[in-house]
Amino acid sequence: MGIELVIFIAAILFGIFLYWRESNGNGAYRFLNKVVNSKELQMSSDNPKGFVYRQAFLPRLVFVVTVVLIAALIVEFLTPISVFGSYNGVSAFSSFAAGTLLGTYLANFVIKTSEVVEEKSGSIGDMVEDAVEKGKDFIEDLKAKEPKAIEEVQKEIKTEPKVEKESARDRLKDKGLM
Repeated sequence: MGIELVIFIAAILFGIFLYWRESNGNGAYRFLNKVVNSKELQMSSDNPKGFVYRQAFLPRLVFVVTVVLIAALIVEFLTPISVFGSYNGVSAFSSFAAGTLLGTYLANFVIKTSEVVEEKSGSIGDMVEDAVEKGKDFIEDLKAKEPKAIEEVQKEIKTEPKVEKESARDRLKDKGLM
């Protein structure tokens, strides 16, 4: 279980690296697109889409599993390590594929969040200033209404007649309990 956790964390880092690398440039995807597609079907020059960058779930999953499968086959045939010979090898393979896919989505989240923060950084300051101004106005309104409210309460207190209440001893005597 310990080695699988290490493989999973390494795969997440690999997925982050893969996504970040494609977000900076998609030359390999553009080259493959030119080789496979006709002139009419080729992607435009300003399209940033890559193998995992700005790709839907299924194409991203297919690419990640294909890359991990090719790497596992290379390890299987060039080294004495048997990737597909045991449960542990298959488990490590699936952990690496799932971790890489998770890493790409984690990198997507971080990149989009940083873009939103950069875009909204000026407006966030304006929103905070507006909130502070509204708070100051609210406090001023409370201060302006406070003396009037105090006067009204004082008038009510003065106008209420005081009713003398019987003491607790007298009430108990009236009830015959004392």
